[in-house]
Amino acid sequence: MNEKQNNLDQRYMRMARIWAENSYCERRKVGALLIKDKMIISDGYNGTPSGFENICEDENNVSKPYVLHAEANAISKIARSHNSSDNSTLYVTASPCIECAKLIIQAGIKRVVYGEKYRIMDGVELLERANIEVVFLEF
Repeated sequence: MNEKQNNLDQRYMRMARIWAENSYCERRKVGALLIKDKMIISDGYNGTPSGFENICEDENNVSKPYVLHAEANAISKIARSHNSSDNSTLYVTASPCIECAKLIIQAGIKRVVYGEKYRIMDGVELLERANIEVVFLEF
């Protein structure tokens, strides 16, 4: 990877980390930015669906089953905007799960940069199997 791309990756990842601060989730705050042609075309963070209470965990500190991941929120937003995510790059503060990986593949995203390894890496493995460039950018 060239230095210019690495610098861009670092900057967008810092922005994704700042965006994660919008999350109301207590256990883990995750942010995502979707970039195309050096423009932010969508963003997301983990949380409950629109119109729901902003409480992500139940009384046992377990994530509620309807909490949306940051990647899913960013992809949903781009779909509602009628823009295209084809050939875009997704910056996300944690590695995608298998469900988000499927959405990423179907959305035509060609590159994923993530900043923290989750305990289950099957989402990253699926992305690599789909020939999507995956970059771990430790922060």
